[in-house]
Amino acid sequence: MSDVDFATADPAFAAAPGLGEDDSLAAAPVVLDLGATADASGEETRPQVARWYAVQVASSCEKKVKATLEQRAVTLGVDSRILEIEIPQTPAVKVKKDGSRQSTEEKVFPGYVLVRMILDEDTMMAVRSTPNVINFVGQEERRVTGKARGHIKPRPLSRQEVDRIFRRAAEKKPVVKVDLTEGDQILVTAGPFKDFQGEVIEVSGERSKLKALLSIFGRETPVELEFSQISKQS
Repeated sequence: MSDVDFATADPAFAAAPGLGEDDSLAAAPVVLDLGATADASGEETRPQVARWYAVQVASSCEKKVKATLEQRAVTLGVDSRILEIEIPQTPAVKVKKDGSRQSTEEKVFPGYVLVRMILDEDTMMAVRSTPNVINFVGQEERRVTGKARGHIKPRPLSRQEVDRIFRRAAEKKPVVKVDLTEGDQILVTAGPFKDFQGEVIEVSGERSKLKALLSIFGRETPVELEFSQISKQS
């Protein structure tokens, strides 16, 4: 199976950072050791190979799809071929309007679930028929006639893509997410500028700081503040 650029296969997936930059390598094979088998002629067949596939799902339904597919794989008798279902996530810290912090997790690629599986008709049907699954990421096989969209041929992820995704998910440094944007009005609640009001002009989540214009002695002055030193004004 040849690699397909995600930008062609699925524009939404292509928009996700870190994917589709270089998928020239063949998908990283994971050989399932089932022993050699023989076909009707008595010749040995090649071992079955499990690869990672990206599956697009309905918004905010990643966990629901994972749990349902795990259960369906057992019920349908394909759990020996659907081996892993993952939702790569990184640690994150959400800074609330009052400056307090909440530990959480952020999905690396919202709207997608990764499945390591041996691709055949049964496993494809098990995935596609799972509620809230939209389709595999892959190459569209266009119809000869008519304007209807063709069948999507699942495309295995390349070794580089898999490594990149799980390397990013393994990052220990939490991503800081703050409910503040440029132009928001804030009140300084701590520090030497306590009780001053101002307007946000820059937000630096990596440093947990922001810059705001405060009116000091009648002049608009840029001041750097910690997230914990301010609260957002409605």
